[in-house]
Amino acid sequence: MKNFSAVILAAGPGTRMKSSLPKVMHSLSGKPLIKWVIDSVSALKPDNIILVLGHGAELVKKSLSESNIKIVYQTERLGSAHAAMQAEKVLKNYEGNILVISADVPLIKPSTLLSLINNNKKIGASITVLTAEVENPFGYGRIVKKGGILEKIVEEKDATPAEKHIKEINSGIYCFDKNLWTALSKVKPDNAKKEYYITDTVSILKGFGKKVSLIAVKDNYEVKGINNRAELSHAENILKDRKIKELLSDGVSIIDTNNVYISYDAKIGGDTVVYPGVFIDTGVSIGKSCIIKGTSYIINSKIGDASTISYSYIEGAVIGKNAKVGPFSHIRQGSVLKENVSIGNFSETKKAIIAKNSKANHLSYIGDARVGENVNIGAGTITCNYDGKKKHETIIGSGSFVGSNVNFIAPVKIGRSVLVAAGSTVTHNVPSGKLVIARAKQELKHRKIDE
Repeated sequence: MKNFSAVILAAGPGTRMKSSLPKVMHSLSGKPLIKWVIDSVSALKPDNIILVLGHGAELVKKSLSESNIKIVYQTERLGSAHAAMQAEKVLKNYEGNILVISADVPLIKPSTLLSLINNNKKIGASITVLTAEVENPFGYGRIVKKGGILEKIVEEKDATPAEKHIKEINSGIYCFDKNLWTALSKVKPDNAKKEYYITDTVSILKGFGKKVSLIAVKDNYEVKGINNRAELSHAENILKDRKIKELLSDGVSIIDTNNVYISYDAKIGGDTVVYPGVFIDTGVSIGKSCIIKGTSYIINSKIGDASTISYSYIEGAVIGKNAKVGPFSHIRQGSVLKENVSIGNFSETKKAIIAKNSKANHLSYIGDARVGENVNIGAGTITCNYDGKKKHETIIGSGSFVGSNVNFIAPVKIGRSVLVAAGSTVTHNVPSGKLVIARAKQELKHRKIDE
């Protein structure tokens, strides 16, 4: 959608967060609050996005990856109207509609913003306000109507006792036409807080004879602002509950919906069962008919169909079909486990590509390695990949059998169908089809026993 630009207000310090971080940099489901709003706005493809920064501006700037955002600064925090005025230098001659939104409403949907913008265009309003009905309106600006028509917005501290009973509240999200800048220039700090309120533009525009309008959001959770950690936690629960309902309707079984965490962006196939205690973080894709159980933590990973994950930590990995991981395995960044691979009790992989039907079921570390098909890795096996300065690779050919308590001193290459004797420390390459024994000869000596 074109012919509108967005102004995102992100200058406030967020003192109620009790944090050294700017409020908008606090994370919701692994993504900063400001990023949620930017993503919702960007989905509509505006002509411009102007970000108004103040407290912690440099930290916020460093977090941005979008190249199309223009940044302006509010050096004095004199209220919402004053913050919006900082965007005039960029949009002064802009003829399209202007969306103004705070950076602390992460749950707002692009479709809701689109409805707001379309309403303003359709009826030719100078401002359309997004409102919501809430049971407890304390702290919010109240929507005052006359004959069903928007009359003004009154802030909590300026509201009369009667106005404080109004349950329709201002979301802090607006769509203006080009008269925004003229209206902002007329705002005065005639209120309890001695600030310049953007809400005063409603009365000002009506005084100009301009049309003002409002639309109500269907689900008021969309416009919940985040001002403290309790509200941040509540938003997290909203996202989680929304995701769980979606997954349940798509055929995923979740044994105890109150005892799991599943990120908003998780993809999980039908007939997968998620057991209590599981934590599925961002960037996770899980196939069909999987079992995810115990206190497993999974992030930035892909898991194939019919795989079982038990009590394990998985980060940045790709796991194929019919794989078995755990219990108590650590699958680290860069691990690729192919079809039918089994990584078991207290085993760890890192930057390891393990081909199909291979297994390391007990107490092993497989790092910086390439393991072929149908390889058995015995208990206590270690690829010794670090020489104190650099990491080196271990290669184990298909069909090989590695006995228990084996050390591979990388770089080393083991051929196909090699048998590595238990207790060996392998320091040189081994050709295919060989038996390698690399351990000291057992000796028996007389033992003197103290009387």
